[in-house]
Amino acid sequence: MEYTIQKVAKLAGVSARTLRYYDEIGLLKPARLTSSGYRIYGQAELDLLQQILFYREMDLALPEIKSLVANPNFQPKEALKSHHKELLRKKERLDVLIRNVENTLSSMEGMKKMTDKEKFEGFKKELVDENERKYGTEIREKYGDKKIDESNAKMMKLSEEDFAKMEALNNALFELLERAKTEDHLQAEIYEAHKKWLSYSWPSYSKEAHAGLVNMYVDDSRFTAYYDERGGEGTAKRLRDAVIASI
Repeated sequence: MEYTIQKVAKLAGVSARTLRYYDEIGLLKPARLTSSGYRIYGQAELDLLQQILFYREMDLALPEIKSLVANPNFQPKEALKSHHKELLRKKERLDVLIRNVENTLSSMEGMKKMTDKEKFEGFKKELVDENERKYGTEIREKYGDKKIDESNAKMMKLSEEDFAKMEALNNALFELLERAKTEDHLQAEIYEAHKKWLSYSWPSYSKEAHAGLVNMYVDDSRFTAYYDERGGEGTAKRLRDAVIASI
């Protein structure tokens, strides 16, 4: 069955303008054009659009989606399995947040007492799942499932106080990295701050693992983007260099 661009837009819940843009950037081309220049889409295009929308739901950028679906080795069935796994993770995360809100309301109404740890459970779960979604494949390949599962479990057990300390330490680390743009004596201090920050989630510490992690910050563009977008260009490299020099 074939569809006009307006019918596809209505069916998928996107705008015709979006579909035209996908065509312009080569992400989703129509099956054919009519003699009048109207875009016509077939089943293959609808299936691809479904995949694109799944990836958009996972907050992937369009260039990244294009790279995935244009890969000759792209397997729609495996991609759907991955989407299903990610959606289950998102559902679990939302369920935790919903319970958190419900318990907080009950606490406010005097129906139950809520511990400080319970108040922050949903937010820690969201952080763990977000890191898993963005970097899970790479870090599990590098460190193994056991270590990553242990790290996630330790993160989930953090008290409200320790979670706040971890966040404050991360902010302090970026302040050090900012100062390091003009000061060249901060490498040991940066190393110690990053090592301490890791201690909140790492079940055990090793210099080899620390070196491997900061090298990944530079070698993997997603890690680099996180540090450089927050601290300015070169931040990931400054962190890597400080750690390597101090180990």
